[in-house]
Amino acid sequence: MLLLKSLRPLRRLLPPPLRRPSASKSHSHLSLPSRRPARPPRAAAAAMGSVAGDAVRLAYPPVRRDESVVDTYHGAQIPDPYRWLEDPDSEETKEFVAAQAELAESVLAGCADREGLRREVTRLFDHPRHAAPFRRGDNYFHFHNSGLQAQSVLYVQDDLEGEAEVLLDPNTLSKDGTVALSTYSISEDGKYIAYGLSESGSDWITIRVMRIADRQAMPDKLSWVKFSSISWTHDGKGFFYGRYPAPGVELDAGTETNINLNHQIYYHILGSDQSEDILCWKDPENPKHSLGASVTEDGKYIILGTYDGCDPVNKLYYCEISSLPQGIEGFRDTKEMLPFVKLIDNFDAQYQVVANDGDEFTFLTNKNAPKNKLVRVNIKTPEVWTDVLPEHERDVLESADAVNGNQLVVCYMSDVKHTLQIRDLTTGNFLHQLPLEIGSVSEISCRREDKEVFIGFTSFLSPGIIYRCNLASTIPEMKTFREISVPGFDRTSFEVKQIFVPSKDGTKIPMFIMSKKDIELDGSHPTLLYGYGGFNISITPSFSVSRLVLCKNMGSVVCIANIRGGGEYGEEWHKAGALAKKQNCFDDFVACAEQLISFGYTSSKKICIEGGSNGGLLIAACINQRPDLFGCALAHVGVMDMLRFHKFTIGHAWTTDYGCSDKEEEFGWLIKYSPLHNVRRPWEQSFGDNCQYPATMLLTADHDDRVVPLHSLKLLATMQHVLCTSIENSPQTNPIIGRIDRKSGHGAGRPTKKLIDEAADRYSFMSKMLGATWTE
Repeated sequence: MLLLKSLRPLRRLLPPPLRRPSASKSHSHLSLPSRRPARPPRAAAAAMGSVAGDAVRLAYPPVRRDESVVDTYHGAQIPDPYRWLEDPDSEETKEFVAAQAELAESVLAGCADREGLRREVTRLFDHPRHAAPFRRGDNYFHFHNSGLQAQSVLYVQDDLEGEAEVLLDPNTLSKDGTVALSTYSISEDGKYIAYGLSESGSDWITIRVMRIADRQAMPDKLSWVKFSSISWTHDGKGFFYGRYPAPGVELDAGTETNINLNHQIYYHILGSDQSEDILCWKDPENPKHSLGASVTEDGKYIILGTYDGCDPVNKLYYCEISSLPQGIEGFRDTKEMLPFVKLIDNFDAQYQVVANDGDEFTFLTNKNAPKNKLVRVNIKTPEVWTDVLPEHERDVLESADAVNGNQLVVCYMSDVKHTLQIRDLTTGNFLHQLPLEIGSVSEISCRREDKEVFIGFTSFLSPGIIYRCNLASTIPEMKTFREISVPGFDRTSFEVKQIFVPSKDGTKIPMFIMSKKDIELDGSHPTLLYGYGGFNISITPSFSVSRLVLCKNMGSVVCIANIRGGGEYGEEWHKAGALAKKQNCFDDFVACAEQLISFGYTSSKKICIEGGSNGGLLIAACINQRPDLFGCALAHVGVMDMLRFHKFTIGHAWTTDYGCSDKEEEFGWLIKYSPLHNVRRPWEQSFGDNCQYPATMLLTADHDDRVVPLHSLKLLATMQHVLCTSIENSPQTNPIIGRIDRKSGHGAGRPTKKLIDEAADRYSFMSKMLGATWTE
């Protein structure tokens, strides 16, 4: 599939899985260490809603409050005393960060299991990992990580049995592994690779080019690229990419908070300076829109997608390359944009190119089909659209990839588990079911001309399998090509269940539960409950070393709640947890926690909740609304100021899921759950005199230019003030701390050591706060 979906800047608040360029058709996170939306990790057990008798109150650093900062929203006066923390470059903000880092380290230094966790997670992480191979020109390419390498390495080989040679090793580009390969594309003839590098986890990337045959670095260097794929024209002369205008001032890219506006599509001619790049499309009348351009697999068309926010909807234009008398290069001197034809010029639905035969295109769309379907149209006579594969009654059509000339590999999601089928491209008719265990398809690597497809699979108990499926025979032959093995991991010692939890309004919420086999349901188990619930993102089964350590060494139960707002059951499920219905997400999550208690897995003092990005918002909102229900909370890179998020970097794109405080009705939704504006002393509410907030760790990073650190910093200052420092002998003895990482961003491209260090920190924090017992 031509993955126009992958070109959208923020379908997800968390890092999109690193995808192969659209023509290679992989749906994978190629960085190998799992980078799912905020990895579901571990848990432990102890003090929470009641004040521990021997609890020691932390000495929180003094933080200035500026009571003069008050905003008026539709007649409501809203104080913002920590507005000054929005300036990341001020000395006062830097002093705040330093003081909070020192406080957090003092707490973590007292966590007895910290080094044990670090040692065990490191040991289990140290295993070889492979991604699926793909072909370009006469060569095959694949990613591989030997175990503890900071970044995975791209290899090239003549054939699949031949010796693999290093093509691009990001580990040589920085001493600490913080330069990551963010995106890449190999030219159609396999002669060149264009690749984007990100530093310190920032969304900004710099595109470079290498000649593959002799590994010769080319002089090309493209800056201020963001939310972009790279797509070569088939003549190999150059490629399309997306960028923002240069800021005009010197800055440490990734630490700024400036709003991202005026995304543009350029064509870069190989060997030229970026100043000579051809501006192909811009839309100054709609500066918040984002753009993506890809070349169809037959090389004949340029497809332009326009996106307004994060909803699964897009405009779709096309340009026939052969219709350009002087080619694309002819527009270098005219200063005109390419003559795109507007096929879809509204935001009614999503359209992704699956395949085309000349002018006849097959699209995956949610037009009148919230669970998606395949349609066909002749783009030159677009009056008639024909259904090729109608919407399934219950299952979500996740993807469709053309292969073997006239066949499709079709991936469905059924109750948060993937299934694969082979279908006829022309008719949509079912041909074969491919055998899969219960789990997730992590990548599909094929092109239409290929007679075989490589399929990546993972699950809670499967570190990863690459299947090689031969479609040339009458019945598809599916064999294991490579299987990842984790030393010391015995999957037969664990079990995974899926249950369906009735939420507040009766809606059944799927939840996976992983634990050691045959545990006694006596309410004693430290339990991790993870959720996301937004932006049409589905949290499907995946393997995690950290989760494994939790279950194996702490006797923990690990749970993933597939709450509304995600994409698990299509667009209706997404919309049921967005905008005015966002409260459903929190209600679903609370219902899952209560069910775990009622089933005897755990107790409120032994539940740790975790989420990242939109899931960080989920965690913060839930501890505000139900501080009595949880023993520990880990909120990663969360959207915490719901009244001002749209003012920073790409935050304006999230209004499609949240709404915007500039509008009175939407302000009414947001103010009710915005974490920053709903911190209350639970002992003064209806929870009882002894109730306090759970032990809480807010995690952020200095180069997070997706959800900028100010969200977590302002909430951290607010929680410490309201719950701890503004009252003498506060009942709040559970710690409220912030882990602020350096040279890191929202999560993508984080080196292995940083992943392990963070896991050791937050897991040991949970272990101490929840009283979990470590066993070897």
